[in-house]
Amino acid sequence: MKLYGLKNCDSCRKALKALPEAQLVDVRGEGVPAEVLEQALEQFGDRLINTRSTTWRGLDEGQRAQPAKELLAAHPALMKRPLIVDGAAMWLGWDKDVQAALA
Repeated sequence: MKLYGLKNCDSCRKALKALPEAQLVDVRGEGVPAEVLEQALEQFGDRLINTRSTTWRGLDEGQRAQPAKELLAAHPALMKRPLIVDGAAMWLGWDKDVQAALA
């Protein structure tokens, strides 16, 4: 199981604590593999972009209008976190539904 996120993200830390078998992949340093990003975009679409982040607020309208794949390639911290991947299954975020699904 891999958890794509940021090492200093509170949601990612909570998820890692609850999922000790998961391996954290820091998206700022290592990025998200292209095939994982493609699959996540197919499954979650624009929900993969965190529009409440400080990174998003720092973008101008032209940048915000770019396709999600290009935005995430240029600004990996824009991804909603964590993205949890276990084989072919994916979960996005760390809300009660995700916690229940992985319990």
